[in-house]
Amino acid sequence: MSSVVVGAGAVSIEDVVAVARHNATITLDPTALAGVAASRAVIDGLASDPNPHYGISTGFGALATTFIESDRRAQLQASLVRSHAAGSGPEVEREVIRALMLLRLSTLMTGRTGVRPVVAETYAAVINAGITPVVREYGSLGCSGDLAPLSHCALATLGEGDVRNAEGVLMPAAEALAAAGITPLKLEEKEGLALINGTDGMLGMLALAITDLKMLMTTVDISAAMSIEGLMGTDKVFAADLHALRPQVGQGQSATNLRNILADSPIVHSHSGPEDGRVQDAYSLRCSPQVHGGARDTIAHAELVAGRELASAVDNPVLTVDGRVESNGNFHGAPVAYVLDFLAIVAADVASMSERRTDRFLDRARNQGLPPFLAHEVGVDSGLMIAQYTAAGLVSEMKRLAVPASADSIPSSAMQEDHVSMGWHAGRKLRKAVDAFSRVVAIELMTAARGIDLREPLKPSPVTGAVIAELRSNGVAGPGADRFLSPEIEAAAELTLSGRIAAVAQSASTTPLI
Repeated sequence: MSSVVVGAGAVSIEDVVAVARHNATITLDPTALAGVAASRAVIDGLASDPNPHYGISTGFGALATTFIESDRRAQLQASLVRSHAAGSGPEVEREVIRALMLLRLSTLMTGRTGVRPVVAETYAAVINAGITPVVREYGSLGCSGDLAPLSHCALATLGEGDVRNAEGVLMPAAEALAAAGITPLKLEEKEGLALINGTDGMLGMLALAITDLKMLMTTVDISAAMSIEGLMGTDKVFAADLHALRPQVGQGQSATNLRNILADSPIVHSHSGPEDGRVQDAYSLRCSPQVHGGARDTIAHAELVAGRELASAVDNPVLTVDGRVESNGNFHGAPVAYVLDFLAIVAADVASMSERRTDRFLDRARNQGLPPFLAHEVGVDSGLMIAQYTAAGLVSEMKRLAVPASADSIPSSAMQEDHVSMGWHAGRKLRKAVDAFSRVVAIELMTAARGIDLREPLKPSPVTGAVIAELRSNGVAGPGADRFLSPEIEAAAELTLSGRIAAVAQSASTTPLI
């Protein structure tokens, strides 16, 4: 997707990823832009009213009852942005900031915020120029929107603060705007408030995480299938009629993947007859569709919530369709915060099961005849012993990250904002969890690949064989004497998180992988 049209309707998760991650350009829908101009006329009328209107002729938050004279309102809007750009800590990732700015632009284009068209046009120009405002890690409580992160972005459009240009060079915002031919904004009534009052940061992180987790759930089905092969497990428990007895959608999808991946596996077929005396496999093999499927269903729920939020016009006050300007609480991030936390929980659990499969390969009492730790020379070599330590450490970290941020709240703004969502923090820790999840799955992939190689002359299925070949051609070597493992883990992790493993498996499969 090279271009995304932003209008009065919702952008999609795919649109967010295209702009945030793949630098798609933005085109503003002319009809929607005309609607933005029409809504601004309503705000201009209220600005001249001697009666106070929140966010137009009053202060904000705890100062909402303070009337502001017309000659001070431009300063009020600029002061709001400057004072709220109070973040601290490391810089937030470029893709998160671009997602955040796109989503704020999407809300501006609904015509429900009352900004002038030039404000939307400037946001689109900044994104298209590849200019990324410097946003700091800490500052949002996720209640009146992601105030501090959004304020850092708004500040840049005023020509203030720091940004990175398209090449990633840090520079003053004024210089970057000038180089791109963008005129800095001079805010009018309500516009500062409209730029900083939304759930766009947490929603952007949710959209990116959903995209990554959907791909990783396919990948972990692939790694589980490889473990089943390498550990001489059975595919009988994935039969369609067995899973029809418990018609959970995600479970059925994972079971279908496992059946399709293992359908033509010579390793599995080598012990599928009556001579195989084992009664059943361990839960980490046998119950993988149930656990993976539960995670899939949770992701589907998160996608439903994200879709509704993408279709929202979050601002306070908001301009209604019939021309009223009303205060509201739609900026509270609770719905988004909850699902961000849900996703961190299921990612931790699926990763925990993946690590347990990795561990089985290394224990000669459980690995069905493979050497201890898959070592080349037992007693001299350690094999993949410490790779499992790494997976275990990642899983332990993910369990900590699974503690809900949304269960916390801390009052702010002189007790006016006395309950907050912590959705930004839920999104920040989910990003760490997604990265850790991909590394745990990568370690299972490289472990299972080595286990399968050690089963020669038995061969894996065409799908898992293609995955092993991809690993081998990208620096993840097969069995052999001990060597420096960290580069191999990093290579496997890159193949996993980039989606390359899932893509290779799909290309080798005769049926679609879900």
